[in-house]
Amino acid sequence: MTIQRTSTEGNNSINTVNLQEQKSASGKPGRWLWFWLGMSGIAMISATAGALLAVSLTSQPLMQANLSASEAAVFGQGRISGEGLRFSELTRPVNILVMGMSVLPHDTQNAPESLKELGYFPQVNAFDGLADVMLLIRFNPETKKMTMLSIPRDTRIDLKGHGKVKINSTNIHGGPALTAKSVSELLGDVPIDRYVRINVLGVAKLIDALGGVDVYVPQDMKYHDHSQHLYIDLKKGQQHLDGEKALQLLRFRHDENGDIGRIQRQQIVIRALIDQVLNPGILTQIPQILNVVKENIDTNLNVEEILALAGFGARTNRSNLQMLMVPGRFSQPGEFDASYWVPYRNQIRRMMAQHFDLPIDNPVATRDVNLRSLRVAIQNATGEDNINFQPLVNQLIRSGYRNVYMAKRIGKNLEETRIIAQYGDQESAESMRGVLGFGEVRIDSTGSIGSDISIQVGQDWLKNKSLWENLVDPVVR
Repeated sequence: MTIQRTSTEGNNSINTVNLQEQKSASGKPGRWLWFWLGMSGIAMISATAGALLAVSLTSQPLMQANLSASEAAVFGQGRISGEGLRFSELTRPVNILVMGMSVLPHDTQNAPESLKELGYFPQVNAFDGLADVMLLIRFNPETKKMTMLSIPRDTRIDLKGHGKVKINSTNIHGGPALTAKSVSELLGDVPIDRYVRINVLGVAKLIDALGGVDVYVPQDMKYHDHSQHLYIDLKKGQQHLDGEKALQLLRFRHDENGDIGRIQRQQIVIRALIDQVLNPGILTQIPQILNVVKENIDTNLNVEEILALAGFGARTNRSNLQMLMVPGRFSQPGEFDASYWVPYRNQIRRMMAQHFDLPIDNPVATRDVNLRSLRVAIQNATGEDNINFQPLVNQLIRSGYRNVYMAKRIGKNLEETRIIAQYGDQESAESMRGVLGFGEVRIDSTGSIGSDISIQVGQDWLKNKSLWENLVDPVVR
């Protein structure tokens, strides 16, 4: 208190002197300050606009597909960014379909002959192969949220004229327009405004252009595919990855969770990149970044729209970043002619209503969640072994949760417990946070795949575990 009072008295004396000096001054420095700040802002905007204009006029166009009129009509036609000095401002909610393309020589008719003589199958800078990664990203300036929905590449859909197929093959059959139409139908006819296809070769360049990424590798990863010259060799732990190493992490899927485990790692990398590089200063770097990756991108976004989306991302609070995955299950061996991710339609409708503002008239999809059926996984993230989690289980059972189980621990140690809404059920996750009285709610899909809610127990629970241990065991009915 003494220090604060002394500082205040000192500041008051200084302010009195400054006030007298200002009164005696003939000019108005405050106005000049605002003038120079305004001129600096205009200069920055002008420099950015000039650089973007140079990119748009001198570089290869970012749109490399030739869409017919009917194909172009699949996407929203209205403006998404402001005009004039508001060119970097997003003016309405926008849904962007992002596809990561992994293309081998036999996937395309335009592969150079030199690649066919190498004796292995290298990646080709093209866009007419399978969509290895699929994301629907919602930028919502009304709620100030970004929502990323991962669509497993093996999701089973009914494609007109082709029967039951994996959704990643739609790009081969009809390019970005058919893929967008198929994704929209899967997700309850959600509108899709624009698309981006980025070749896997461009992903590594993009990460290098952003300075690499600091990320926790959740396990040792080793895989060799000599037919593609694909060599993955990563060690578990926190590390800085360049583009090539990050690509190894993103492409690895040779564990018990297959492509779904890869989606979880993709979300980890995306969140790390966003936490690391998205800031207002990134806007001035967009022209240089586009120049690095422009040959590896196909999109119907123009440069102004890209700037508006990046600007919105830079201003988005990290707590407003939500990462979801299409709810579903692995198909059983012998159930179909191939392995699929079988989508849960009712859960999809509930997710799209909650996070993509879609109207729903199906009462089954919007009914209150039954606590008894809610699947709750507990994962050890304390950094200690042989922890007794029974007091935590008891508290959940007392509160009405019946389907509670222990799941595989996560490798990363957490100071604060995370309550993961695995398939986007934020309401249930917030209710559980109220029951527990601790933890951070996260909307992402990095928890236990078979759960609705995953509690990744951190060191904060250990500090208060003794308070739970004296509670009487519940009677389960």
